[in-house]
Amino acid sequence: MPADVVDPSSEDADRRTRLLAGAAVTIGALSGVVNPLAERFADAGHELYLVGGSVRDAILGRLSSDLDFTTDARPETVQELLRGWADNQWDTGIAFGTVSAAKDGQQVEITTYRADAYDRVSRNPEVIYGSSLHDDLARRDFTVNAMAVRVGEHSELVDPFNGVDDLLAGVLDTPQTPQESFADDPLRMLRAARFVAQLGFAPADRVRAAMTDMAGEITRITAERVRVELDKLLLGEHPAEGLDLLVETGLADHVLPELPAMRLEIDEHHQHKDVYAHSLTVLQQAIDLEQADPDHESPDLVLRWAALLHDIGKPATRKHEGGGGVSFHHHEVVGAKMTRKRLRALRHSNQMVNDVAQLVFLHLRFHGYGRGEWTDSAVRRYVTDAGPLLTRLHKLVRADSTTRNKRRAAMLQATYDDLERRIARIAEEEDLARVRPDLDGNAIMELLGVPAGPVVGRAWSFLKELRLERGPLPREEAEQALLTWAREQGVLGSD
Repeated sequence: MPADVVDPSSEDADRRTRLLAGAAVTIGALSGVVNPLAERFADAGHELYLVGGSVRDAILGRLSSDLDFTTDARPETVQELLRGWADNQWDTGIAFGTVSAAKDGQQVEITTYRADAYDRVSRNPEVIYGSSLHDDLARRDFTVNAMAVRVGEHSELVDPFNGVDDLLAGVLDTPQTPQESFADDPLRMLRAARFVAQLGFAPADRVRAAMTDMAGEITRITAERVRVELDKLLLGEHPAEGLDLLVETGLADHVLPELPAMRLEIDEHHQHKDVYAHSLTVLQQAIDLEQADPDHESPDLVLRWAALLHDIGKPATRKHEGGGGVSFHHHEVVGAKMTRKRLRALRHSNQMVNDVAQLVFLHLRFHGYGRGEWTDSAVRRYVTDAGPLLTRLHKLVRADSTTRNKRRAAMLQATYDDLERRIARIAEEEDLARVRPDLDGNAIMELLGVPAGPVVGRAWSFLKELRLERGPLPREEAEQALLTWAREQGVLGSD
């Protein structure tokens, strides 16, 4: 072979060697915690292997502090072996053969070899303990998760389904046929999309085909399980790719039908942005803004859901206008309602539902700002309506600019810069974080001579609206305004 020609297989071999060497170093760094545990199992005549995602992540150089192990020892034996080693242990997963423990800040889960049987009606297996590491690995979801490393003095990699090769190639494949794997547990189809989003991998052709053919099987899975996978997908580094896989295979039709519904037809007479593609772009731009924020600590699930769903109401409100235009009047109102319905169906918390829906509802408000025509009152209302979501709303609105017209894009960003400067200026003069009436409930009752009740609530609302409209008022002016309102409402008689 000529000296200037690189053998691709040689490059792959070198990369494989580097990755495995790196994994050995990563796992070796845990020897102070893991080796004494491995010795306990070996002395008792049992095997202990680091397994699954822990091995995958070690090879990728991203091992977390939570380690998964598998063993031929039964759970009660595992509990005995952990005594004297673990700082504490618990058995919440013991029905599935899993015992958990913590040692020096490291959490471990040790699961007995499994050879489960599935009824293929639910996703809940009949737990059957196995005696073979090979059989245990064969029942796992993907080959990149079907590897094990013997821990202890003589470590070795066990990779019967070529998981390392698939890891190097960035491919998701199954140890069994994907039809068998997904029939056993349809949730694995969502996990495939989640791993695409987290790892940037691509599904093998046979996996994609099986997901498409078996998409309807996902209805066997509970909403709570679906929610967990969708949340993890959105929190990944490549969520758009994972969402694309859900849409292309038809899985989204069952778990997030509003997403494929956003793929609106575009023809030569009604040119407009494809809402689906636009939403994925906004999601990515929101992530970019999130990661550029110096106060950013972790992926923002609320922002990411809001970015994905911000235009969810467009298909229902689309109207073809004269001259080839298209309008989506009040799509933010419809979208907020649809967002609430979908997130509730996924069993999200009330806080999550309210926060995401409010961002969807508010995302268009800025477009009424024009070139700065808002009054200070309108700025106060914008801040008050956003409340603690204001920082997220800033990111969402900025991310929602996907125009290819550089001049227009720059103008929109400059205009929002102006709005943020106005918010900062008014915030310096007033407590925008807590816009409250100039009189509290006790002062209202004393001034009007009324007991606690509906009248006080109405008076409080009036004063808050006045505060938003005019800013902070001297107490005397606020009292006079309240008295005038009370007379007009018949709460006070005329003098």
